[in-house]
Amino acid sequence: MITANFLLLGVFIVLLALGTPIAVALGLAGAAAVAVGLDLNTVAMVGSNTYASVAKYPLIAIPLFVLTGMVFERSGVAARLVTFAQSIVGPRRGGLAVVATMVCLIMGGMSGSGPADAAAVATIMIPTMLKAGYPREFSASVIAASASTAILIPPSIALIVYSILVPGVDLRALFAAGLFPGLLAGLAVILPTIFLSRRHDFGAAEGSERPPFWPSLRGAVPGLMAPVIILGGLRSGLFTPTEAAAVAVAYGFFVGVFIYRSMRWSDAWRVLADSAETSAVILVIISLAGLFAWAGSTLGAFDHAAREILAFSGNGTVVLGLIMVLLLVCGMILDGVSIYLITLPLLVPIATAFGWNLTWFGVVMAMNIAIGQFTPPVAVNLIVTAKIARVTMEATVPWILWLVLCMGIAMLLVIMFPQIALWLPHVLGFRI
Repeated sequence: MITANFLLLGVFIVLLALGTPIAVALGLAGAAAVAVGLDLNTVAMVGSNTYASVAKYPLIAIPLFVLTGMVFERSGVAARLVTFAQSIVGPRRGGLAVVATMVCLIMGGMSGSGPADAAAVATIMIPTMLKAGYPREFSASVIAASASTAILIPPSIALIVYSILVPGVDLRALFAAGLFPGLLAGLAVILPTIFLSRRHDFGAAEGSERPPFWPSLRGAVPGLMAPVIILGGLRSGLFTPTEAAAVAVAYGFFVGVFIYRSMRWSDAWRVLADSAETSAVILVIISLAGLFAWAGSTLGAFDHAAREILAFSGNGTVVLGLIMVLLLVCGMILDGVSIYLITLPLLVPIATAFGWNLTWFGVVMAMNIAIGQFTPPVAVNLIVTAKIARVTMEATVPWILWLVLCMGIAMLLVIMFPQIALWLPHVLGFRI
């Protein structure tokens, strides 16, 4: 068993180091460990366990929310949200950077994906910010950090995965618990952005015109209503999270085709194909990560690792600090969904042993992973924005460090004061 457990971890690490796709690394590591550590009858269950990992009704929400994000992106919602945010912020030093953060927060309530959020907003905002005098590196950094809030703002795809993997956690409570920490993370981006913009005189060429508020609001209302419909329907019990995703898709097509009239029915197949491709990648990772998790649980690898961590220190604060460091390192290398899939079989027993609230713990994990999404060397969000801004990732580091520090402080506040996350689901009557 010990050999199989080492094989599970060793094969996974070696394959990652060789640049193997995360899904392949997870699947091969799990299959190799099962083949060595278990009997032939158990090995025969590899295929069924891989399939069972994705044969779950709540997972239907993932491709539907991915489709929702793409529909709103293609229908011109982001551009109208930018105009609306500009009408609120107005022309000032750092104004466009604040607008970018506000739009990322709202778009996060539609797509649930940081990289998708980063791509949609960066495509619109970076050319505008460059004309106003913002450096490319600064613009890419701000949008990458702002887009990371999508993992917290409902409907977060990563939180959907968390609710499936952690028994007894209500997805509606998770969505509600992520809202205020997500807004706090957005504020943690806005404050240093304003400070740095004024200190370095960024945005000097923003101009003096402010878009009229009421026309901008009217144009943005259909987009702003999407998060309201999703959260309102969940709160009222009108539909489940999975049904909410289907409602959001139908609403997105209605907005794009009949209200904004920026989409034709002939565009639908392209949107469906692109979202299917993205969803397939996510679901393949989930299926093979399920095999990895099943292998680790069956072989006892996760239980053994959890006991070692608990034996290292009986102080919950020390253990939580170690977990946060581990997650931050993982976040620099992997995407949020993969991190949840790989680490939760190990971390949930530890959280249970210390009596941590699992809803709060899921949100804290999400905040930590959000920081990793824009922290080099990999930084999935920063890869997207740096490519659009045509800069190297290394050039963004002086600006990224400010944002990492401030969002780290925001995460520390949620750790110290759990009610920041738990107050809203408690008020709404969700089980936490």
